[in-house]
Amino acid sequence: MNDTFNLLDPDFLQQARAMRVVARRVAPAGRWAEHRSRDRGQGMEFRDYRPYSPGDELKSIDWNVYQRLGRFVVRLFEEMEDLPIYLMPDLSRSMWQEDPPRALTAMQVAIAFASIGLDQHDRVGLLPFAQDLNTTIRPTSGRGRLSLIAESLTRAAETARSNPQGTNLATALSKLRGLRLRDGLLIIISDFFDPHGIEVMTSELKRTRHRPLLVSIGRPTDRDPNLQGDVRVRDCETGDMQDVSITNTVMEQYRAAYDAHFQSLRDFAHSRQGSFLLLDHESDVMKQLASLFEGGSYVA
Repeated sequence: MNDTFNLLDPDFLQQARAMRVVARRVAPAGRWAEHRSRDRGQGMEFRDYRPYSPGDELKSIDWNVYQRLGRFVVRLFEEMEDLPIYLMPDLSRSMWQEDPPRALTAMQVAIAFASIGLDQHDRVGLLPFAQDLNTTIRPTSGRGRLSLIAESLTRAAETARSNPQGTNLATALSKLRGLRLRDGLLIIISDFFDPHGIEVMTSELKRTRHRPLLVSIGRPTDRDPNLQGDVRVRDCETGDMQDVSITNTVMEQYRAAYDAHFQSLRDFAHSRQGSFLLLDHESDVMKQLASLFEGGSYVA
């Protein structure tokens, strides 16, 4: 992974360009794009009237209504603005354990959404994380900026792979909150294996303002590992070793804990009108992402 070729595969990007992210509403004070703003302004599409207030521009008054009803009212139009898309790919130690690494799948997902966002004039922010959040890659817009995002993500990944760190999603989210970014779509791409536990993760997630899309990178063997008898297991985040006697009861308890862990993430996403996708690292990335885009669009 010493260049951006894998991330800018033409066939992969062609499939991404067939998909759209559609926002129910976007926060005001953005740039012109394709989404309906929560603001009412001087856009193209008429939406409503409101009473005139001192300070309103005279040209916004509907004089036809005044002639008919003798009341001053202002015409409101719907602004079309961009949807900020914030990409948080996990580049922590556990994402580099396999060959090919899960980090590469996370990067592919990030590039797919970057391509979709830039293609529809949205501003895309890239915020890789491990123990902390990398905020050096500033949000950008413009269809020609995808190669710059790919290069930045590749550099961040190479640094993370050469100096692996554990995961601290809560710290990363706390730093994200401190940036005071305009409300948007927050896409976290991770295995969601964090030594601090699910309660800490979901607690910090609930403090974010952004609409969440949680993409979990996993394998079938994560839930059903082929282990029997007395084994020594290593924590993929901390590297700690522990001896375990694998019995049917132990495996049942493990699967129950595993399911509860990811159900908590799914419940959080749905509580915020977001989405949760469990993505199989061993299967085609784009086919799985397509399940989010009913009719070619993902409604954020």
